[in-house]
Amino acid sequence: MDFHLTREQDMLRETVRAFAEEVLKPRAAGLDRSREFPVDNYRRCAELGLCGMMVPETYGGAGFDGVSTGVILSVNNSLFCAPILRFGNETQKRKYLVPHARGERIGAYCLTEPQCGSDAAALSTLARRTGDRYLLKGNKVFVTNGVAADTFVVYATLDPGLRHKGICAFIVERGFPGLSLGKPEHKLGITCSGSVEIVLDGCEVPAENLLGTEGEGFKIAMATLDGGRIGIAAQAIGIARAALEESLAYSQGRQAFGQRIADFQAIQWKLADMATEIEAARLLAYRAAWTRDHRERCSLETSMAKLFASEACMRAAREGVQIHGGYGYINEFTVERLFRDAKITEIYEGTSEIQRLVIAKEILRED
Repeated sequence: MDFHLTREQDMLRETVRAFAEEVLKPRAAGLDRSREFPVDNYRRCAELGLCGMMVPETYGGAGFDGVSTGVILSVNNSLFCAPILRFGNETQKRKYLVPHARGERIGAYCLTEPQCGSDAAALSTLARRTGDRYLLKGNKVFVTNGVAADTFVVYATLDPGLRHKGICAFIVERGFPGLSLGKPEHKLGITCSGSVEIVLDGCEVPAENLLGTEGEGFKIAMATLDGGRIGIAAQAIGIARAALEESLAYSQGRQAFGQRIADFQAIQWKLADMATEIEAARLLAYRAAWTRDHRERCSLETSMAKLFASEACMRAAREGVQIHGGYGYINEFTVERLFRDAKITEIYEGTSEIQRLVIAKEILRED
């Protein structure tokens, strides 16, 4: 792998960085307080071609490779567009992939249930074939983008006793009869991501909206999460980098005992550890993205990237608050929000414990 970005990748990174600084950052604190889903931000991202970054131009996307992604919109890119691109038929791609890749619609992913998180094979949402349609019954929780999503990739089982062998994936439109929104989730961090419960009460899904084949849903879910973990690793790196930048600025301006606190070795060591771990996490994420682009199987690399980046993120956010002292605990200071946002990266799209299980299984695998 060449660790130098291509000219196109570098230009994209600089464009997104400028967009984030000029458009997203000034609104972040207000959105965190209001918990309002940032539809306007999404539309602005669509104008930059960020809603379907790895989707070929033929289907309305930007046609970038995996190393270029992970900036924002992880759910629409990684969890909605990616499985339809990989497992959908041509009709499904034309009908659903194109508008979502263009940012004309918002996608979401429905896997987790009230009694089923890490053990995805134990999901209990039922799918029953009746004529030319399936009827789905069950509840999904923690559905990011759910409050504003137009379309969902929903996982349900033909028979819970079959575990992973009975799971199917469906493309479900918001307007299908039997689908409704349940209670919104009031979260510690990422407060405006629109997480909500999705209620499927005999939701009617046309048979042609089955993604892949019957019983292939678990395979689709796991393959999708491999890619999604790269996006979460990138998100974690971004939060950690923001914590470092805030800490650098604060420590060079704050005075204590007659000098800048940045001149104290205790603070310097914190900053050095933060910077080193961020760089290591970035390289792991690049490697995972490159591997996904060049090899079908990438569970080891994506789990390593997600595990290390998320835990480095949490450490960076914690140290950022510590460097700010009492001000780090005040919500007018950015590091307070970063600390709350950081924690979720160790949980969603596979907890740190699950990542360690995946890594152990891969390194113990017999060829």
